[in-house]
Amino acid sequence: MKLQQLRYICEVAKHHLNVSATASHLYTSQPGISKQIRLLEDELGIEIFARSGKHLARVTPAGEVILAKAAEILREVESIKHIAEEYSNQTSGQLSIATTHTQVRYVLPTILSELRARYPDVSLHMRQGTTEEIGELATAGEVDFAITPERVDRYPELVMMPCYHWNRCVVVPKGHALARRKRATREDLEAHPIVTYDSGFRERLPLVGEMAERPDEEHHLNIAMSAVDTDVIKTYVRQGFGVGVIAGMAYDPASDTDLVAIDASDVFNPSTTYIGCRKGTFLRRFMLDFIELFAPHLTETIVRQAFAAHTATERRALFENIDLPHR
Repeated sequence: MKLQQLRYICEVAKHHLNVSATASHLYTSQPGISKQIRLLEDELGIEIFARSGKHLARVTPAGEVILAKAAEILREVESIKHIAEEYSNQTSGQLSIATTHTQVRYVLPTILSELRARYPDVSLHMRQGTTEEIGELATAGEVDFAITPERVDRYPELVMMPCYHWNRCVVVPKGHALARRKRATREDLEAHPIVTYDSGFRERLPLVGEMAERPDEEHHLNIAMSAVDTDVIKTYVRQGFGVGVIAGMAYDPASDTDLVAIDASDVFNPSTTYIGCRKGTFLRRFMLDFIELFAPHLTETIVRQAFAAHTATERRALFENIDLPHR
């Protein structure tokens, strides 16, 4: 059994059993991949992929288990490489992050500028998506860090740590009927169409009070339009599609001079942003520094304790007495 064979079966699965696409991605030949998969199956005495003629049709039940273990082995191999890199060169490497548009646009620029000043030879790679997409990218090992607007409980392979609390504001054009309000009410939102975040954000609109536990359709809120990009939301508010509900940190008085932000903390419960990565990840020095720059209370000691915790409950207990900042 060779690592190359494990890499081939994982890549084939990732490319929806398309061996030709896999070969193109790996810059190798299609017959070479097919031959190595057959050799691995012959060695194991089982089929990893069921076939229809010359084509791979599906992953077998045994193949599902083998693919999961192969992916785990490849992640460990990658971790070993990172350890070697850490000791041979502690100031260069790659840092990849999956997060939302709001984080990329309004939170991360100053943090990544500081990180780059400390580590000019570290290359940065950003991926944007919904909470579920972010969790999947981190779980699959396609990025180092996931930064999400809520804890990703459905991905137990990730170690998620709380960073800060945040809430929403209502944005309207100057001259709008709500523009002179200091604080928005639930009745205000029920009276107007709303432009807000896509439903891929599971806690899109966590309302205060008796409506907080009801699904969106029972909120009596008219969601006229949704998007994952805050700037898109503001664009369509300017076009008159409705009042915007966005993260408070995403309102920029310097650039949003034609919009008015209204406090919505009486309408919505606050949410929490989390940062995390896969269990077993080798955290290089610049990765630890990035975490602490993003959330100063997440010191190296706390982070290592979080990774050493055996259960999510034990991990949450580490943060019970920490007062998170508000953005």
